[in-house]
Amino acid sequence: MMIKKDQLQTTDEIFETRRGFLKKLWIGLGIVALLEIAGTIAAYLWPGNRKADAEPVGRIITAGPADDFEKDSVTAFRRGQFYLVRLADGGFMALSRKCTHLGCTVPWVASEKKFICPCHSSVFDVSGAVVQSPAPRPLDMFAVMIENGIVKVGTGKKTKRSGFDSSQVVYL
Repeated sequence: MMIKKDQLQTTDEIFETRRGFLKKLWIGLGIVALLEIAGTIAAYLWPGNRKADAEPVGRIITAGPADDFEKDSVTAFRRGQFYLVRLADGGFMALSRKCTHLGCTVPWVASEKKFICPCHSSVFDVSGAVVQSPAPRPLDMFAVMIENGIVKVGTGKKTKRSGFDSSQVVYL
């Protein structure tokens, strides 16, 4: 096979071909990057189905018969993201599992009979009142209803509170 002289590419022609290819490649990558940025901004600003709450607004969760909960006990309900507290006097409260400082999940430490936040060491007593800062206020609470001896909790709206008040406790 014989190659004619006019079919050979010179070094300058090869260099121009590479330069053109790289230029097109960079332009294409720049367009892709701009589209990604535009998509991210649009997704942030576009109202959509956010999964901020585990339960739909207005959801009533049936906790169970009041007699199933011992006095001076705390029962976690993961599905509703609350603790059902039965105080020593027999009253009920439903406390949010989120710390009022930065929203970390606060576990109940039964051995100390306190809620202790693992993020910044806020401590709450059994009624949700702040025992140790940095939490600025008590744990939020949900509405508790007792119908025919069955305890139900409305997870639709959290009530922010500034302190513990006996009117927050629901009795049989």
